[in-house]
Amino acid sequence: MSKPSASPKSAPAASPASASKAAPSGKTAPALAPLEFEKPVVELERMLADLKARCADHDVDLSKEIAAQEAKIAEERTRIYGKLTPWQRVQIVRHGQRPFFLDHASRLFTDFTELCGDRLYGNDRAILGGLATFEGESVLVIGQQKGRDVKENILRNFGSPHPEGYRKALRLMEMADKFNLPVLCFIDTPGAYPGLGSEERHIGEAIAVNLREMFKLRVPVIAVVLGEGGSGGALGIGIADRVLLLENAYYSVISPEGCAAILWGSASHAPKAAEALKMNAVDLLKMGLIDDVIAEPVGGAHRDWDAAAASVRAAIVKQLKQLRKLSVEQLLEERYEKFRKFGEFEEQQAAVLSRGKGRK
Repeated sequence: MSKPSASPKSAPAASPASASKAAPSGKTAPALAPLEFEKPVVELERMLADLKARCADHDVDLSKEIAAQEAKIAEERTRIYGKLTPWQRVQIVRHGQRPFFLDHASRLFTDFTELCGDRLYGNDRAILGGLATFEGESVLVIGQQKGRDVKENILRNFGSPHPEGYRKALRLMEMADKFNLPVLCFIDTPGAYPGLGSEERHIGEAIAVNLREMFKLRVPVIAVVLGEGGSGGALGIGIADRVLLLENAYYSVISPEGCAAILWGSASHAPKAAEALKMNAVDLLKMGLIDDVIAEPVGGAHRDWDAAAASVRAAIVKQLKQLRKLSVEQLLEERYEKFRKFGEFEEQQAAVLSRGKGRK
């Protein structure tokens, strides 16, 4: 049992337990690399900085010009971020400075104590879990963790869990069930690791068992998709009473690149695939596959980690309050019915048209 060196008001330090290079509480790291579609705003911001520098260096009043430039920047941001395409949202969610699980955990929880190992094979560092305090209440926290550099990505296996990660998660969830602790799961993975060792240790079986057993948990379960929600790797800790998505996150059976390679023979068609997959929060909410969308700061969660975490906190508090009103029987029944509805569709209109043609 180990305790990561994260505090509720600062991002975790780069250590084996919580290796995540992050800025302290407040605005995230400066000099964020702009995405391609953000470059018009970056250019306007450069011009604004030049105006302010001239104002300071030459002691001239350029307040009107500065105000006009700030208004132009705000207008351009509204234009760009107000109509993001699904592929642009994928780019935002993969930004190198986007907050990961431990970055959120350091802002959401106190007394987080990591619990390691699946008691069968080993400890998977792509899935972390442990006990924590949330709003004065003891909870069980599980999250998928990526890395920010080569060394940390190797440690975290690029956020792709092995079978022992899912078995560890299940062990902890069963412990939470025993002690009547709410379970909070944080999803951020491109998918479960499909390598030889993973298959030898039965990754498919591990995920399948989690799906089955999570339906039986007699405590409130909330899952939050922080970034990528890739296929069974996400579902392995995603059978929850409430599934929430950050505004730019995605939840999909396959990555846009993987879909494009299968359907069009090249990953270069990923933007088209992202549109066809209906993987963004708005489409998922409309189809009833998620329960709520958590707003992000303008430009994405990487722009302001504290604001993003505050939105996640408010959403979890709201959902926990609602779930606490339900009996155990209601929790189990509603969770089961929620997922049984997935994939339902109607052919009523087609049937009516068919009958109409028959009468002719």
